[in-house]
Amino acid sequence: NKELRGMTIHLITFASLLHKNASVEKSHESILIELEKYFTVRIIEHTEAHTLSTDDFKLVFIATGGVEKMVVQNFESLPRPTVILADGMQNSLAAALEVSAFLRTRDMKPEIMHGEAFSIVKRITELYNNFEAQKVLRKKRIGVMGISSSWLVASNVDYLLAKRRWGIEFIDIKLDDVYDRFDQVTDDEIGEEAARIAQQALACREATPEDLLKAMRLYKAIKELCIKKKLDAFTINCFKLIEARGTTGCLALSLLNDDGILAGCEGDLQSIFTMLAAKAVTGQTGFMTNPAFISTRDNDLVLAHCTVGLKQVDQYIIRNHFETETGVSIQGIFPTGEVTVIKCSGECLDEYYVSAGWLEENTNFINACRTQVRVKLDSPVDYFLRNPLGNHHILIRGNHEKALNEFFMANGCKKVE
Repeated sequence: NKELRGMTIHLITFASLLHKNASVEKSHESILIELEKYFTVRIIEHTEAHTLSTDDFKLVFIATGGVEKMVVQNFESLPRPTVILADGMQNSLAAALEVSAFLRTRDMKPEIMHGEAFSIVKRITELYNNFEAQKVLRKKRIGVMGISSSWLVASNVDYLLAKRRWGIEFIDIKLDDVYDRFDQVTDDEIGEEAARIAQQALACREATPEDLLKAMRLYKAIKELCIKKKLDAFTINCFKLIEARGTTGCLALSLLNDDGILAGCEGDLQSIFTMLAAKAVTGQTGFMTNPAFISTRDNDLVLAHCTVGLKQVDQYIIRNHFETETGVSIQGIFPTGEVTVIKCSGECLDEYYVSAGWLEENTNFINACRTQVRVKLDSPVDYFLRNPLGNHHILIRGNHEKALNEFFMANGCKKVE
């Protein structure tokens, strides 16, 4: 309850002119007292709605009948999505139904909250968490270091449309800026941390100590660039790094994800946004993966990639990069348990896929990327064969399917199954 009390809900109130403010509050005393046990409640007359900012959490409160025209006249000032609270007193539910029908014709997808106080409190909490996640995403800065990998033919994002929809900003950064700082970092600056990472590893396989130092120099270079450019996340064309500096980005991305700067591979804009959205909603850092093998018979698939945050896994092995057999990559060992697989897609990031599942085991196929997990999905795995939203999908720990569904639907995204 103390945690909920920190939430302030603004009730934009519509009441017939026949009712005075005092009588409105008295008529709805029962529901208001219940809400005030959990939230800080502010009643705002609809004529004052313009005084609220985009950072204020707002609901429409239909307090009496006879307000339908009043709501229509104030259509532009209604919060989006439009969630209507109506307890039924003073003919309020009847008015809410009429208003809802009007809004539906305007593609507003309204929702009426009515019934048991416990259910209403639960729903408000879900909506508030969605609202907070949207606020977290607004003004996030995503660095795009180099262009996307040439094979990602369906993973583009229109920067302007994404900014309009989500409030995020993509910033192009030349790989030369990364190389310039990388060339300046000395082994003395990163030697101690490199040794710590090696000591904590379950094993060190193909990668040499020189490879590890090189990978750590890249980590330091990218981190300093992220701080300088005030980036919340970035994606990098890591295969260009291998050509230009003979090292991979796998370890750098792993450590930066641990540091809270979300990091994605191959310049994939859709995947790095998905990681940001998943973190905003669930608090979990994602594992960006390739689907490697799919079994429609068992309804499971193997997800794999050459990097994963060290904090996401129980143990890790230092390896080299799978495709190029160079540099350093991470083979992480995940715990078994509930997981969620998610992807947001489309040029304006308006489509999504999400499914809960169970991480059954860590696999070790020699012909796939280093970190590998077999996941049994709750929904049909043939989505990946019939209607996939591209290659990369994000895995997060825990079952967050409902919360992510709510979040993307609230933002007008279309679910792909």
